[in-house]
Parts: sequence; structure tokens; C-alpha cells
Amino acid sequence: MKQYLKLFDFKQQVDYKNEILSGLTVALALVPEAVAFALIAGLSPLTGLYAAFVMGLVTSVLGGRPGMISGATGAVAVVLVSLASDYGVEYVFATVVLAGIMQFLAGMLRLGKLMRLVPHPVIFGFVNGLAIIIFTSQLAQFKDTNGDWLTGTPLYILLSLVLLTMFIIWGLPKVSKAIPASLVAILIIFGMVVLLGIDTKTVGDIASIKGGFPPFHIPDIPINWETLQLIFPYAVIVAGVGLIESLLTLNIVDEITETRGRGNKEAVAQGIANMLSGFFSGMGGCAMLGQSLINISNGARARLSGIVASVMLLMFVMFGSALIEKVPMAALTGLMIMVSIGTFEWASVRTINKMPKSDILVMVLVTLVTVVLHNLALAVLLGVIISALVFAWDNSTRIRARKSVDEKGVKHYELYGPLFFGSVAAFNDKFDVGNDPEEVVIDFYESRVVDMSAIEALNKITERYKKAGKQLHLKHLSPDCRQLLANADAIIEVNVLEDPTYKVMTDAI
Repeated sequence: MKQYLKLFDFKQQVDYKNEILSGLTVALALVPEAVAFALIAGLSPLTGLYAAFVMGLVTSVLGGRPGMISGATGAVAVVLVSLASDYGVEYVFATVVLAGIMQFLAGMLRLGKLMRLVPHPVIFGFVNGLAIIIFTSQLAQFKDTNGDWLTGTPLYILLSLVLLTMFIIWGLPKVSKAIPASLVAILIIFGMVVLLGIDTKTVGDIASIKGGFPPFHIPDIPINWETLQLIFPYAVIVAGVGLIESLLTLNIVDEITETRGRGNKEAVAQGIANMLSGFFSGMGGCAMLGQSLINISNGARARLSGIVASVMLLMFVMFGSALIEKVPMAALTGLMIMVSIGTFEWASVRTINKMPKSDILVMVLVTLVTVVLHNLALAVLLGVIISALVFAWDNSTRIRARKSVDEKGVKHYELYGPLFFGSVAAFNDKFDVGNDPEEVVIDFYESRVVDMSAIEALNKITERYKKAGKQLHLKHLSPDCRQLLANADAIIEVNVLEDPTYKVMTDAI
């Protein structure tokens, strides 16, 4: 367990000023997000703020990706809506605790490596979908309390402040990077609104964030089989969505920082964070791509920024609510729009005419499911399934056989390409049992026996040669292929020629 308690995994020089200022910026951006996601789930704003504090602090200290930010998220909030409305907040807390246990076990069982199965088009679709969600979620700031679009002076004021915020975030780094541009933009807009008395929407107009330290609270629910049956499906979805979003965010941050995080360690940290969130009156959550990109773009690379962000968020709730509630929403809206622009994978649009049609389909589908259903787990799952089916189809047509007869009259079939369920039909068509000589060799030097469908295909071709009174040999089988045949010795009996030892690449990570 020592590896999960290390505070600094990457040997690097920590820029304390940058880490602290970036953490402060992230904390300001977390406030409206946490409140909004709690309201989406039908919960008190404090449940979102408490979740953001606990999730952020625990994952910053114990997580596998320094610089990544976790908190209350919309993906989790959407899952919990019906549970909260039908059964109440206590069942939400219990569900979050159970989901945390599942995530912890997933990390301890080292299931994080399964993220390697997620193709790049799925990641593109996931990122683009989240970018669109981040952008569209900001449009609510351009509506009044009745849900009608702003018009006239209020619209022009809000739009001007948002554009000014975006201009500062875009332009300041070209002049100086001494202070995070996003923090400077928030402070400038805040100062203008206060000093000039500009009438515009503030954080306090959404909800009050005043509160105390998160109270420890064991969920007040019946401990019985019926309760477990009720919350288990929700917990599975929360755990799955949380891990998928967290590990995909980790991969994206890895690419930006050109370092490597630890997926299994992050899964363990997410599990511990969700368990504690449920016991400390929080709605749970996972990694947040938008806030993580704010942090990374500010130059933060260590755990300190995430710790500062979560602690400052709690300070806002406990002592600074009156001040934070005066922060203009225009500044935070401009910041999040810039985040959505930076999040969108523009390269996927520029190169779309050069991508395979199957990759385009997967990317667009994942984007649409993410945006329309807000269901990241379903979007990624569909993307992976379609990519796997396309891969299987492509490989099913790649099996070939070179045919030759040696000086002894033995016919050789030299296969190349994988033999698996998708290529069995093509494999069977390669052989001319009736016209072949008395002895035949199938050479697997450039091929692999992959699954039970392949073994059954070998069994059938063996039976065909046996009925014809001919002898069949298998040659150049790799050790893992031989093991498959050994395990299926009750199905197939065939003479395997002795070959040199071939090693199969194994997963050592």
C-alpha cells in the first residue's frame, strides 16, 4: 500500500507560486459547477460543494495523476436524479459509498489497464462531446430566472464581460505567464463589476454557498437485502461512469504533459474519495476534464494545486461565501467557454477526410451519445464495441494461404493472418481435401490460433482429412496456441510437428 501513499510520484521542480495561484483559480471555477450539478441531481448545493472538496482533496493526495482535478460532475449527477427524487438524499449517500467500494476494488484488481482497449476515435468523441457539453451548459447564464433569453442591456453587459474575459485569457499569456491568465481575468471582471456597480448575474444569484465543515454522517437507510437491490444498479453505473471519465481524463492529461499517470492508483483514489464523500454528506463525483485542463494550462503539474483548490473551496464555503457570491458569472462563463474551446479536439475535424470511415462513425457516435444522453459509460462502451467489430471484420478477410508441394510430395499450406471466429469461413475455403496428397502440413509460422472457434475449425478440417485417409500435421504453433490445443484435447487429435520454442509477448505492466 506504500505506493498509494506517495505524495509526489514525478520527480520535478514544483513551482509553488504557480501551483497555489492555479489552485485558487480552479477553486473559483469549481463553485458554480458543483452547485449546478447538485441542483441537476435535485440535491442541496452544499452536497455538490462538499463532494468537490472531498473528491478533490483525496484524489490530489492519493491519485495517480498529479495536476488532475476531481469533484462533483454532471455525469454522476444525471445517474442520481431518479434515485434522489424517488428515495431521498440518504440513498444517494449510500449509493456513492457502494460505488466507491467498487472503484477501490477495481483499482486493487488492476483493472485500470482495460482502458488500453479504448481506441483513439472513442477518446476523440469523448473529448469533443464533453467540450460541447461544457459550452452548452454555459448558455444557461444567458437566461433570466424565468428561463427566457436575456435581451437588451442585460444581454449586452453579460456578453461584453464574457468576451472581455475570453480576450484576457487568450491574450495575457502572449505578454506574460507570471500569473495564470484565468485568475487575472476573474479578478479584473470582479473589480470592474464591483467598482463600476455593474448590474449583472453573480454566483449568489444561483444559490447560497454558505455552510460549515462537511458533517460526518452514516447514511440513514435500512441495512437489508432490499436496500442493496435498490442501490446496487445505481452504484454500478456511478462507479463505471466515474472510472471511465477519470481514466480517460488521465490519459488526456498524460498526452498534454508528456508524462505517465497510474490508472490503477487513480481508481483506488477515486474509490476512497467516493466512500468518504458519501460519509461526509457529498454526492460523489470523478475527475473533471474542464477543471483539469484549467489547472494544466496554468502550468500546474504537482499535487499541490489540487490540494489548494479543494482547501480553498472549503474556505469559500465556511468563511468567504459573502465575497465569492459576488463573483460575476460572466467571468466564470468566459473561462469555461475558453476551456470548451481548448478541450475540443480540432485536429479530429481537420483530418476527418483522412480517417477511415469506421473511425469517423465511432467518433461521431460517441460524441452524439455523450452530448444527447450525457451517458459517458454508454458512449464509450458503444464506441469500443463498434471498433472491436470493425477490427474483427477487417482481420477476418486477412487470412491467406500459400500452397506448395515439396520434393517428397507433401503439400504445405503456409497460413498468414489470425485464425479466429471471424476468419473461420475463409480458412475452410483454402483447402482442397479431395485432390491433396496423402500427407499435408498446415504451417502457422505467420498465423495464430486465437479462440475456440479456431480450434473447432481445425477439428473439422482434421476430420475431413481423416475421412479421406490422409495425414495432417500442424507446424510452427506458438506456445499459447499449443496450450489452447492441449486444453481442447478431447475435441481435436492431430499430429503437431516439433518446432523451436517461440515466446509470446506478455503483459508485464
